[in-house]
Parts: sequence; structure tokens; C-alpha cells
Amino acid sequence: MTYFIFNKNGDNVEGTLSKIAENTNDLNNLNITQSVYKIIEDTLENFNLVKFEKKNARSYNENTINFIDSVNFNYNKIDLENHINMFKENIQNFLNQNPNHPDKIKWSNYLSQLTNFDLNSLNYPFTKSLVEHFNDIGQPSLNILQLP
Repeated sequence: MTYFIFNKNGDNVEGTLSKIAENTNDLNNLNITQSVYKIIEDTLENFNLVKFEKKNARSYNENTINFIDSVNFNYNKIDLENHINMFKENIQNFLNQNPNHPDKIKWSNYLSQLTNFDLNSLNYPFTKSLVEHFNDIGQPSLNILQLP
């Protein structure tokens, strides 16, 4: 099972998704107090739609997640570089604050992957999510919502 972690007491409130977890191990490794969140189990298919940014988990109602289509991507090189730099900054902050976290190596490797990514290897406008691109070329792909 996969998990969507929302702010608690946010039934029918848009924008309350906080994290996603691909499995129980990832859920248990999130830096959250689970009792203060609404955790909803869902399918791998829906998880991947959100992970690859094809859908957004807009809100929830009891244990039902309301999904909407994501906007179409249309990155120019500067926008994609800014997106990557923001992601790298978030990962670096996590690594600095959690030097003994069980997922440290996974996120450190992903930070290296982002740092070494050649933006000149893409055609612009770039019309899909970076996470989907990495998956398509057989590289590890992680969404910012998976960051502990």
C-alpha cells in the first residue's frame, strides 16, 4: 500500500497534502508525528500519478482522495534550473538536519544526481516533470513530497 499524508481535520480543504509515502517503511521514516496527520492508504497507480506530477491530490473527504489533473509542463532552461535548485536546497536542508536518518544515502545520492544533471541534454520547452523524465531514462526518481 501507498500513503497520502494530509493535514488532519482538513476534510474538503484544498491544499492539505503534506507528504506521500510509497510503502510502510517510507511512511515510518518520515519526520512526522503520524497522529497529527490524516493518513490515507491508496493504490500504487494513484501514488505514481502524483509522484510523476500527472495528478494532484487536491483534498480528501473521510478516506477518499480527490485528484485533479496537473497543469501541463512548459519549462524553459532557466525555470527548470530554478526548480532543480529549489529541490536541491530542500534536500540539503534535510540532510543537514538529519545526519543519521535511515534514508540519508538515498537522498544524498539523489542530490548528487540533481547536481550532475546536464540541463543542456534536454530539448526546450521541456514538457514533463523532472521526476517523470528520470523515471523514463531509468534513473532514480523522487518527488519533493517524499522527502522526510
